[in-house]
Amino acid sequence: MRGAEKPTGGAVSTGGGEERRARAALTRIAEPGDETVGRWLRERGPVRVLRALSGEEELPGVTPRRAAGYRLRSARADPDADLAAVRELGGRFICPGDVEWPAQLDDLGDQRPIGLWVRGRASLRPWALRSVAVVGARACSDYGTQVAATLAADLTERGWTVVSGAAFGIDGAAHRGALAAAGATIGVLACGVDVTYPPSHARLIARMAEQGLLVGELPPGDHPTRGRFILRNRVIAALTRGTVVVEAKLRSGSLITARRARGLGRIVMGVPGAVTSALSEGVHELLRGDGLLVTDAAEVIELVGRVGDDLAPERRGPLVGRDLLEPEAARVLDGLPAHGGANAETVAVRSGTGLDETLGRLHELRALGFVEREGDSWALTPVARR
Repeated sequence: MRGAEKPTGGAVSTGGGEERRARAALTRIAEPGDETVGRWLRERGPVRVLRALSGEEELPGVTPRRAAGYRLRSARADPDADLAAVRELGGRFICPGDVEWPAQLDDLGDQRPIGLWVRGRASLRPWALRSVAVVGARACSDYGTQVAATLAADLTERGWTVVSGAAFGIDGAAHRGALAAAGATIGVLACGVDVTYPPSHARLIARMAEQGLLVGELPPGDHPTRGRFILRNRVIAALTRGTVVVEAKLRSGSLITARRARGLGRIVMGVPGAVTSALSEGVHELLRGDGLLVTDAAEVIELVGRVGDDLAPERRGPLVGRDLLEPEAARVLDGLPAHGGANAETVAVRSGTGLDETLGRLHELRALGFVEREGDSWALTPVARR
């Protein structure tokens, strides 16, 4: 595992403690990805937005029903309690402007997270700088599980962080592969970082909190909803340099992550599967479009790494003895019949080589063990027939 950088606990956002407290409160009031609140934050700053959502200031263009919803949540927000709760977990709340804030999240514009609740010892920003998302189907096959785990382990062994959503299937396999290789992995949650979801992943999530990082937009104690899972995907897409989809049906949520990644200018990749499997239909549709086909970590790194420095090795079939022969010798060898023998003149005619050249090459091939001689007849040895 890469050395776990200590979090920059002393770093503060540009607005100081009051802004941090306001942003913490807003994560309990506004849903993740609320573009209206995001625009207000950009125009007015978090302190004024919090006052407006609490009913202390007016926000134009908001329906009475929506304003009532904001006020109801505002009345229940207790940022001091939430900040204390995350500190008890050994975590923290980071904001735009903090040293630990990953600047690539700013690409989301008004959908940028209000702030992030983080649990784990490492610093999020350096880990996210060299990160790849590995996502896919929840109900995956054994093939998908093996590919995701192997891919994640190999990526982390090469110094890359694996990011996923801590869900069933491909997500869990990717996290486990990274952890098994003592590597860096980040789980982006659709709930509070103190909530174990899914419950059967309790051990996995605990290991990620200890060895990796858990990150979420929702404050402590908040639970996931269907919509929050979908909105969570935009953070996975923006946080990483590229997204790899291992298995996905045509309506898989992982394809939402891939589309968001593509829209943000990130690299989108897919691992092919069996053409008879419904679990690969979504991946294959992705590959028919802008997705790039990958089969291992080296190919992923070649796409998301530094141009010219992270090239994948050239793929070749197994090297056989014939591959090492000079072209003239190989042509004479091809002039010999597959079964039985032939004299030198017949070989010369079949190979299109002069008789003297043919005889010289036959003696060379005999010394190398490719042909044998019986009187005037030359024949292939068992080695040459492979």
